[in-house]
Amino acid sequence: MARQRYPTLLGALLSLLGVSGVHGAPKPRQSNEGIDPKLLSGPEDVAEEYDYIVVGGGTAGLTVADRLSEDGDHTVLVIELGAYDNSSSVTTIAGGAGGLSNRTHLFSFPSSPQEGLNNRTTAVIGGVMLGGSSGVNGLQVHRGHKDDYNRWGAFFSDESEWSWDGLLPYFKKAWNFHPPNEDTAEALGIKYDASYWGDTSGVHASFPTFNWPGLKIEIEAFGDIEGVELPEDSGEGSPGVYWYPTSADPVTATRSMSRNGHFDGIDRDNYKVLSEHRVLRVLFDEEDMASGVAYVPRGAVDDSEVRSVKARKEVIIAAGTIHTPQILQGSGIGAADLLEAAGIEVVVDLPGVGWNLQDHPLGGGASFELTDFPVSPQPSDLQSNASFREAAQQEFKESRSGPLTIASGNAACFLPLAVIAPSTFESIASRYESQDPAAYLPADSPPTIVAGYAAQQKAMAAAMRSRGTAHYNLFLRGGGTEGAIVYLHPVSRGTVRLDPSDPYFSEPEVDYRALSNPADLEVEVEFVKFTRRYFTETRMADYGAVEARPGGAVRTDEEMAAYARANVSPSTFHPVGTAAMLPRELGGVVDEGLRVYGVKRLSVVDASVMPDLPGAYTQHTTFAIAEKAADLIKARA
Repeated sequence: MARQRYPTLLGALLSLLGVSGVHGAPKPRQSNEGIDPKLLSGPEDVAEEYDYIVVGGGTAGLTVADRLSEDGDHTVLVIELGAYDNSSSVTTIAGGAGGLSNRTHLFSFPSSPQEGLNNRTTAVIGGVMLGGSSGVNGLQVHRGHKDDYNRWGAFFSDESEWSWDGLLPYFKKAWNFHPPNEDTAEALGIKYDASYWGDTSGVHASFPTFNWPGLKIEIEAFGDIEGVELPEDSGEGSPGVYWYPTSADPVTATRSMSRNGHFDGIDRDNYKVLSEHRVLRVLFDEEDMASGVAYVPRGAVDDSEVRSVKARKEVIIAAGTIHTPQILQGSGIGAADLLEAAGIEVVVDLPGVGWNLQDHPLGGGASFELTDFPVSPQPSDLQSNASFREAAQQEFKESRSGPLTIASGNAACFLPLAVIAPSTFESIASRYESQDPAAYLPADSPPTIVAGYAAQQKAMAAAMRSRGTAHYNLFLRGGGTEGAIVYLHPVSRGTVRLDPSDPYFSEPEVDYRALSNPADLEVEVEFVKFTRRYFTETRMADYGAVEARPGGAVRTDEEMAAYARANVSPSTFHPVGTAAMLPRELGGVVDEGLRVYGVKRLSVVDASVMPDLPGAYTQHTTFAIAEKAADLIKARA
C-alpha cells in the first residue's frame, strides 16, 4: 500500500500547479559523443586525477565547477548521476512544475511511513539530470528574509559572514535580472527594485510577458489585513506580499538553470563532466585526507565495475540533501553505530550526518473556488479550453509571449506568524519554547543533536514572535481556485540514513517526521483560520469565495488538526539540513568554510548545509551558497 500512495500525492501537487500526471519510463543510456566537448563519453576518458572533483552536477555542483574552473588554472571533474538532456521537456516553462512530470529526470522513492500524518508515505523526489533540481523545479526565484540568514551565522558568532549582508552579494551574483516589460508592470502594479539584483550571471531571472489579471485583485486584498507589508522587491529580505521573477531566459522564453548557466556554451579544456555515473564513496589517505572518489555506472547493482579518480586539492560533495548524507555515511563519516551496522569502517564519528532533515510541508490551510471572479481568462483555460490553448500556443510560437510564458507563478504572500495568528502566536511560541529539546526528537538522538536542537529551538521561538520571519506562504495564480499553502518554518526534524543492508545501491531511508512536534500542528490550524479570513473577510469575499477544502463542517481546532494530519504532504521538494553548517558540538557536519569536520580536503556545497529552512523556496538560496562556496574554496587553494 505504501508504494501505491506516494504517486497520488505527487499527482495532486502537479494538478494543483496545472500539470498533467507523471509519465515516461527511464531512458536507456545515451551517448554523450558530439553533444559538448566538456561532456566525457565514458569512464575511459576520465583522467587519473583532477584538482577538484565535484560530486553532483546539479544546482550547486555546476555553479561551483564553473567558478573553480573559470580562471583556467585548475582542472575540475563533475560526476553526475543523471544524463544531459536538452529536450523541450526540460527547457519549457509553461506550467512551471512540468519538469516534475517526466520521471526520467527524477529520483522518486517512498519515504518512511509518517506517524504524524496517519502513517502515510510520500514521494521523496529530486532532479537526476545535468542541472539537477534546477531543471525540474517550479522556476520560482525568491530568496528568504534577513532574519533567516542572520540566524544561520548566529549559531557561530555575531561576526559570522553567513548573514544577510554576507550573502547579499552572492544573491546578486547568482542571477541575471530582467525587469518586467513596462506595460505588464503598469497594468498589474508589479513592483521591483533592480538594486537587489545582478546582471552578470548566465542564469536568468525574468517576468512573463503576460499575467492573469486576477493577480492584482488578490494582491490588493492583502491590504485589507492589518500588519501585511508590501515590500518594494522580493529580494529586499522582508516578509510580505510581493512579485518575484521566474528562472527563465526572456529572449528564448525557456527554463534557465545551472546547466545552461554554468555549463552550456563554456569552452574550457579544464572543465569536464562524467554523466550517468554514481559516486559510492570518498576515498581517504592515511591522514584522513580526501584523495578521490570511487564510482560506478548509474545502473550498477554492485561494485564489480567500480573505478576511482584522484583529487589533488579537494573533493566537493554536491549531491543534494537526500544523497549527500548517504555518500558521507558510505564514506565512513556519520554516526558510528549506523556505520558499524552497515559494515562500514568509521573514519569520523559525526552523528549530525543525515539528521536535522527539514522540508516545507504543503497542503495545510484551506482552498477556495472564486465562483464570481470577473476576470477572464483564467489559468484553467490552458487545460480546459482548447481554442484558448491553441491561440496561446500560436502566440508563443510566433513571438515567445503570452500565457505560456507563465511558469508556476510570480506572486505570493510570505507572512509572519504574528500577522496570521495575532491572538495566538505568543502562546504557541511560549509552549514551543518551554519544551524539553529532546521530547520530540527520535529516541536515539545523540547528545550533540539534542544540543543543536536546543539552540535551534531558542532561535525558532524567537522567529515565531518576529515580524521579520515568514511562516505562511499562499501561492497566488490569479485564477478561479486558490489555496496552495506552504509552511515555511516547521520545527519538526527528520532523518536520512543509508540502508544498512545495502548502503551503496539502495536509496536511503528518509523519515521527514512531519508534524512530530505538536507546535507544527498548532501552526497548521492557524493556517486554516487565516486562509478563511483572507477569502471571506477581505475584498475577496466579493467574488463568491466557496470553501473547497476542508469545508464548512470542519470548525474546531481538533477537526482542523485532523484535517492537517490527513492532507498535509511533508515535502514541497525543498529538503535541507542533513549536512548542517553548525558548530560540531551542536550536531554540525560542516564549518563556516563548508569543510567536513574531522577530515581534510572534503567540503559539502548544496542545500544540505542550510541549518534551517529559509522563508522561501530553496533554489535562489542554493545558488547563492554555491557562489559563496566557490570563493571560500578558491581562497584556500
